[in-house]
Amino acid sequence: MIDTKWLREEPEAFRKAARDKRIDVDIDAILDLDRRAREARHKLQDIRTTQNRVGKQIAKCRDEVERSAFIQEMAEIKSEAQEVTGDLRDVESALNERLLRVPQPADEGVPVGADERENVEVRRVGDVPEPDFEPKDHLALGEALDIIDIERGVKLAGTRNYALKGAGAEMHYAVLRLALERMLAKGYTLLNVPVLVNDSVMEGTGYFPVGREEAYLCERDGQALVGTSEVPLTGFHADEVLAEAELPKKYVALSTCFRREAGAAGKDTRGLYRIHFFDKVEQVIVGPNDRERSVAFHEEIVANAEEVLRALELPYRVVNVCTGDLGQGQVQKFDIEVWMPSRGGYGETHSASRFYEFQARRLNLRYRGEDGKLHYCHTLNNTVIASPRILIPLLELNQTSDGSVRVPPALRPYMGGRERIDPAG
Repeated sequence: MIDTKWLREEPEAFRKAARDKRIDVDIDAILDLDRRAREARHKLQDIRTTQNRVGKQIAKCRDEVERSAFIQEMAEIKSEAQEVTGDLRDVESALNERLLRVPQPADEGVPVGADERENVEVRRVGDVPEPDFEPKDHLALGEALDIIDIERGVKLAGTRNYALKGAGAEMHYAVLRLALERMLAKGYTLLNVPVLVNDSVMEGTGYFPVGREEAYLCERDGQALVGTSEVPLTGFHADEVLAEAELPKKYVALSTCFRREAGAAGKDTRGLYRIHFFDKVEQVIVGPNDRERSVAFHEEIVANAEEVLRALELPYRVVNVCTGDLGQGQVQKFDIEVWMPSRGGYGETHSASRFYEFQARRLNLRYRGEDGKLHYCHTLNNTVIASPRILIPLLELNQTSDGSVRVPPALRPYMGGRERIDPAG
């Protein structure tokens, strides 16, 4: 939720944010609703002041004629109060509905651009190998190794579904365990949280109403399946007042994630890149209202993910995401993209986001500072690893000329010491 005081003071910043993030919202209409709401509140306060005055006059009045006049006046005042209260309720409802769609302005240093093609590369790490044989894509490898079964996944759950078998499932869980253990070693607190959450939590983290079409809904119960455990992790302390000494809260969770991919019709339909369910290790930081520290935390969560990719020996790059590719609440986002031979380039595997107060305001997530005042927290999140998308480069970049796949040393302890995945049969 946007601070309406900030919106009133700098409306052009929000008009620009809407343009830059390509979000259709009428800032002038919102300002008009805000003005009407404030006027109604002032009017209601004046009415209550008059009610108190007339009430006192009724209480001490001894003249019946005069008292009757005061009682009649009170009845008219109550009627007016009811009318203004109803008007205020309608205006505030319309205002809040529109405020939930207002984008937060991007931070300094975020490139202005229309879409992902205008993201700016920050750095590249690792060399892209050049095999001396004709490589297979991950699906051909998966079939030959009998570790990926798209056909039966589709039979079970429709398009964009899959099943992992044998060593494929082993590698999937090995990647997740590697990432999880590294985060625990860094002192992050492990949470096991629900993946079916109330709509209010989706709204609080900024996934509703913008993005609602991407979620699987349990409308009868007012709940939705999460697309990332960022949602329950960030919402864990909703409506709470923390102590400043408790911050930062650093959480990590492993969960299954669900996405309808409603806006991706006909896009990335082959393979494991864009699918309806996957497992992800997610990191979330709830910190103090300090922009410099938030920037430092952002660097930390990006570094955590990079460390895992280096352990997996995967070449990758980090990009500064442009405004048109930013979400509604993000002030800055860094994507990490891993080289995927079958795609002929880098494919996104991680998104590290900084929100400042945006999510905390919607969640009513605050802390009491050393100054004794209440402040909204800052929130950040990033993928540590997500699978099976990460299996695309792991399989394709580690394949050998004889059709087997080398298991990176970092994963071998989680796969019973296995060094290779050999062709079936």
